[in-house]
Formats: sequence, C-alpha cells, structure tokens
Amino acid sequence: MKDRTMALAGIFQAAELVRQAANHGTWSGYAADTCLDSLLAIEADSVDEIYGGTDRLRLGVETLVSVLQGDRRYMESLGYAVSLMQLETPFRKNSRMQDRVGTELQSIANLSHEQDGYELEEHEWHDLQAEKIAGLYSETISTLSPRIIVNGRPQHLQIQRTVHWIRTLLFAGLRSAVLWRQLGGGRFNLMFGRKKMLEQARTLLPG
Repeated sequence: MKDRTMALAGIFQAAELVRQAANHGTWSGYAADTCLDSLLAIEADSVDEIYGGTDRLRLGVETLVSVLQGDRRYMESLGYAVSLMQLETPFRKNSRMQDRVGTELQSIANLSHEQDGYELEEHEWHDLQAEKIAGLYSETISTLSPRIIVNGRPQHLQIQRTVHWIRTLLFAGLRSAVLWRQLGGGRFNLMFGRKKMLEQARTLLPG
C-alpha cells in the first residue's frame, strides 16, 4: 500500500508541476528534479530508489491529500493525473514504443556533463536532459490517444525551456502511472479505496 501510494503521489507531483509551469512559468525545481530522476531510474530495485524516498515526493503527497479531501483548487492537477492514468493503457499495449522509450531514456540518463568541451552545471545538465526527453515525448507518447492537452498562459507556453519541462513532467507522470498499475493500482482503488489511501498518504507527510 505504501509503494502504491508513493507511485500515485508521483503522478500527482508531476501533474501539479505541469499546472505550475503552464500557469505561472515557474515550478519547484526540487520536486521537478525528483520527477526527472524517477523517469531515468530505469533499473531501480525498489519504489524508494525510484523516487529517492518519501521526502522528495512531498509536493505530490500534499496534492494527493488535498484532492482526496475534495479541495477544488487542485481540479486542474487532478485532470492531468487522470489523463496520465488513461494514457498508461495504450502505452502498456505498445511494446515497440516501450522498447524504444526504454533504450532512449537509458541513453539520456548516461548523457555526459561535458558538452562541447564545457562542463555543465547541474541545472544546465538537467535542462539538457529535459530537452532530449521532450523530443522523445513528442515522437512517441504524444502520438498516443488520448492526447494530453495542457492549458495555461500563452506567454509561458511559448518559452521553449518551459515546454521541455512540461513534456518531461508528463513523461515522468506516465512512468509513475505505469508503476502504479504494476503495483496493483486501478480506478477501483481511487473510487472505493479513498479513505484508506488518504490515511496512507497522510503517513507519508513529515510530522
């Protein structure tokens, strides 16, 4: 149950960050790095290893708790989360796409910090990874149906870096949706297991 709740929090963390980026042009870098790292943790042995522990999922857990409590301020984030869960099915059924995504994400994970003789700062390296991931997303995930439509302010959605990160975050959210399904998650958990899930999510929040 804890692992499943962490995976669900991973979906909601990505969804809330997409909302932040699209509407405000800024987002929590720490939470976004967690999403990026989880997407590139191809061969992790545990859910804790994928996310780096519950502390790094705080934004996702807080968003999940708010949604489960019926807080309407997070309806947009909930919409993205539901879309990611729906997208998981066609992705899971497309083994050729899964193979390509796995291979290319591994290559992106291994990108060198040194580019054109210049040692990249950590944030520059993450931006480069996000750019590569966004390209992969456009060629693969965005061809699946239903397509996720991101709403926000045009001035933010016209900035290339923001678009790269939004696609990276959606990709990470899909990765969490796949994990959630693998751990036994499904619509019935959300519809009928809300109380248990809320209790479990609260235990993941720091005292």
